[in-house]
Amino acid sequence: MSDVLTRIEGHAGRITLNRPKALNALTYDMCMSIEAAIDDWRDNDAVKLIIIDAEGEKAFCAGGDIADIYAAGKREEFDYPRKFWRDEYRMNAKLAEYPKPVVSFMQGFVMGGGVGVGGHVSHRIVGDTTKIAMPECGIGLIPDVGGTRLLALAPRHLGEFLGLTGDRMGAGDAIYAGFADTYIAEKDWDGLKAMLIETGDIEAIAHTAQPVPESTLREWQDAIDAVFGGDSMADIAERLSHASTDAALKAQAAFAKNSPLAMTSTLWLVRECRKNPDIRNALQLEYRFTSRSLELADLIEGVRAAIIDKDRNPQWMHTDVSEVPADLVAQLLAPVDGPDVTF
Repeated sequence: MSDVLTRIEGHAGRITLNRPKALNALTYDMCMSIEAAIDDWRDNDAVKLIIIDAEGEKAFCAGGDIADIYAAGKREEFDYPRKFWRDEYRMNAKLAEYPKPVVSFMQGFVMGGGVGVGGHVSHRIVGDTTKIAMPECGIGLIPDVGGTRLLALAPRHLGEFLGLTGDRMGAGDAIYAGFADTYIAEKDWDGLKAMLIETGDIEAIAHTAQPVPESTLREWQDAIDAVFGGDSMADIAERLSHASTDAALKAQAAFAKNSPLAMTSTLWLVRECRKNPDIRNALQLEYRFTSRSLELADLIEGVRAAIIDKDRNPQWMHTDVSEVPADLVAQLLAPVDGPDVTF
């Protein structure tokens, strides 16, 4: 059976991620199947809206399937990974700009590439099991698939906190941070989908919406701003070393594990995207880093430690953010020339 199930039911185009044993991790072919479906339905008057969901209780999508990218990087074959990112980003942009309502039902883990599929659409639904995160700094990458756009739009300096730490958000936190729109108990999802399919009326979501759970991040906002409003990565690290709030303790643990180069680059990307948080601008900025990440950054080592050897002990190029050379960051984040880089 296909890893992505696409079909028309009633008034709805249906896209279902179908790799539950792999936590619905996105492959290149899955990205292309999603893009082909939304292209087909764009001008089909029978399709009033699109529903994106996933099989399995554990995850909507836990990220991109990066084993092939790692293998290509080890062989120093960089064309395939770059093509993967370019084509995936094009699909992300189409979802964000889609002219019809798109509804994502995001249960369980929603990370990295999962945010790219479910996090930019017009109607984003979360439930009690939802855990949304952009944890890329933990594998030596930066939040991509348009993630820097969502981080840039988060309240005050929350985007810096979420991007640098990879903190996981439940439903209340995700809605507060702007990664989701509506809380509905997961037991009611099938009924809502049936209404959307039968009527094609997007207002069914508003009629089904339930009170938003409390947000810890809202409570932490002032403490987060006090640290993550720092002018530079060194300033943030210095402020963090003197802080003892719950938010700071969580951030200290993340900083001790994450790639200093990836965190330094992420800070620049989030703040640069904040100047123009358009989805295509975000993707172009992110591609600067991702297209060079296998050659110049910590991605291969991060994937080795997390996915391949699973020793959870990456040997980063730098041991502290104070050691990250400014010229290396500038090289990673310089504009990219070439085909297909506007997505």
